[in-house]
Amino acid sequence: MNYTLDDEIAAIATALAPAALGIVRTSGARSIELISRFFSRPNALLQSQGHTLVYGWIHDEGIKIDEVVLCVYRAPKSNTGENAVEIICHGGPGVVKAIYRLCIKNGFRAAERGEFTFRSFIHGKADLTRAEAVREIIDSKTNTAQQKAAGRLSGTVFHEIETIKTDLMTALAALEVGIEYPEDEETIADSFDEALLKKPLSVLQQLAASWQAEKIYQAGVRLVLAGKTNAGKSSLFNALLKEDRAIVSDIHGTTRDWLEAELDFKGIPVHIFDTAGLRATEDTIEAIGVQRSVELASAADIVLYLIDGTKPPAEEDSAFIERNTVPLIIVQTKADKGQTEPLPAALQRYPAVRLSSKTGVGIDVLIDTVVALVTADTALPMQDAGISLGTKRQKEAVTAALEAVRHALEAGRSGYPLDAVIQDVEEAVHALGSVTGEVRSDDILDKIFSGFCVGK
Repeated sequence: MNYTLDDEIAAIATALAPAALGIVRTSGARSIELISRFFSRPNALLQSQGHTLVYGWIHDEGIKIDEVVLCVYRAPKSNTGENAVEIICHGGPGVVKAIYRLCIKNGFRAAERGEFTFRSFIHGKADLTRAEAVREIIDSKTNTAQQKAAGRLSGTVFHEIETIKTDLMTALAALEVGIEYPEDEETIADSFDEALLKKPLSVLQQLAASWQAEKIYQAGVRLVLAGKTNAGKSSLFNALLKEDRAIVSDIHGTTRDWLEAELDFKGIPVHIFDTAGLRATEDTIEAIGVQRSVELASAADIVLYLIDGTKPPAEEDSAFIERNTVPLIIVQTKADKGQTEPLPAALQRYPAVRLSSKTGVGIDVLIDTVVALVTADTALPMQDAGISLGTKRQKEAVTAALEAVRHALEAGRSGYPLDAVIQDVEEAVHALGSVTGEVRSDDILDKIFSGFCVGK
């Protein structure tokens, strides 16, 4: 996108749906002056200080449109670094659109996607990690995901990257001294102090690995309930949702198509599917549902395979489980009905949970088992400290820096010339600069900001 910085922009910042309040957002050097043209108290607005509220009416050539409050910001103390006004009006779509049209009529340009955040970045109000965190917060599906994104918005990743860069610059200075003032009797390997690079290497390794867990909290997992008819899939679906979404019946083949819902398993977004029971059937519609069940299971991140716990697993159960190629948890249902049948030895290598959808016993264990399976090998010290990468772009740049530091260490240990080691360290610093936006290209900026919604 071809963003410009020398004009005034406006956008509707709230959903176009009936609501108590709506917001039309503006920014640009002349934004306060332009809004004064259709505001009932122009002098009060023009004379207002930054970070103040001004009450009045929006009008169109003398016709009152709405009673509003203007939130006024003066450059450089605004989110975009420019003069800016947010028009807070009543939330009817007609009112919000009328005020937006007045902005355009009086000299504002329609903002492009992400243009407000772009201006914030260009004017030094946010680095790229903070800018990307804005979108992460908007897209967050759980409270945990929101909190993690808020940490990045507050600068956790930025400050960690800056700390690593400082350590690398210290290493560069020491290496350059080694070139300028070499000791004749020392070998290159002797003059190379690998301790200078070990700390940034360790931190970069942890930071790069943090993305593996972070993307789970952002994208979530697809969880498919599979099993024979009357195994208790719909009952478990309802129990997890804590509402009667799926029809539960003793009649085989009640569920013919899938149902889906969004859940939160300890901060991880879960997209769960209740599917048709697996069995051979001559009913054409049910057969289509069974085929869809198989397809959904094959595309899942995790399959919960349900078996009626009051009966031994059937051959069909074992056959499906053995053919399955995605992570699977065996769920033995109807624990409230008495003794649960033991699993055959061939199935005991799978994680298994015994539960009752009717009483709720075992539901928490199931959730814990799913979370443990999803987050296996992702418990990292840096995550515990609240620092984790938020995007694949950040991960790729940090990985490039990691490889450069690793190569520098290997070169130094092998006795390569110090200027070769310096080149590797400089590459690492350059890669880290691309994380925060200190080093950037138009293509990268366009890709980041064009993914935002209008109004951000």
